[in-house]
Amino acid sequence: MKMSKGRIGRHLLGLAVICGALAASGAAFAELGQPAPWEYTLQGSATPVMDNIIWFHRVLLIIITVITLFVLALLVTVMVKFNSRSNPTPSRTTHNTLIEVAWTLIPVLILVGIAVPSFRLLFLQLDLPKADLTIKATGKQWYWSYAYPDNGKFEFDSLLACDEERTKCDAPRLLAVDNEIVVPVDKVVRVETIGADVIHSFAVPAFGIKIDAIPGRLNETWFKATKTGKFYGQCSELCGKDHAYMPIVVHVVTDQEFATWVEAAKKKFAAAKDTTYASAAESAAR
Repeated sequence: MKMSKGRIGRHLLGLAVICGALAASGAAFAELGQPAPWEYTLQGSATPVMDNIIWFHRVLLIIITVITLFVLALLVTVMVKFNSRSNPTPSRTTHNTLIEVAWTLIPVLILVGIAVPSFRLLFLQLDLPKADLTIKATGKQWYWSYAYPDNGKFEFDSLLACDEERTKCDAPRLLAVDNEIVVPVDKVVRVETIGADVIHSFAVPAFGIKIDAIPGRLNETWFKATKTGKFYGQCSELCGKDHAYMPIVVHVVTDQEFATWVEAAKKKFAAAKDTTYASAAESAAR
């Protein structure tokens, strides 16, 4: 059964349209700051860095799709046009200078085109702007501790809030915590990470951040949340048997709400100031 070039082209075009529609509709399943059922795209963006990550992802998806369809078209053309029945006397050509130069030069140009925005995005992630707020996140087995050195130097632990009692938890499964990170909207937040025991990883998908928390080494990253609400993340480094129970919750609020929370947090966590890992390490150093 022979298939005309027109029919092949129409099938390929239909496939491309279906893929594009699926990619575009993926956002409909997304929920801000958290995973959603049937979601196969990246989480919705809440920071400039994540905006760039999503843009870069979509550009790469287009490039990959075009290359895949092009290769598929070549394979189908070869199977239809150059099989033994359609082409009983094959060509004996062994070299074609133009084709050989093209299939070397074009991939190089594609890779250079990908590298430029890739390096630009990497620079945006690693070049920390002047911070309005600093938070120190200490990864422990198996929970997080947070310190606010710019706002009274209070510290607190953040543990999984609920698992078995799922009906009492108004949050995605295994992502709720008893004490959330609270930050103001539209402010540059520097996050310093360190591990108390083994290597952990501080990751919040909607912010486009993921950085290791390593014992004895202080790493840092940053984000600037442009939307209020709660944004969920997890430890993203295998750190032991309870690795799956180290959620991260960042609650983005207005400036006034943040100032109110800071005053309340100073009183609430004052008693716990000497029980966190960071404070214990400082005391031992003295």
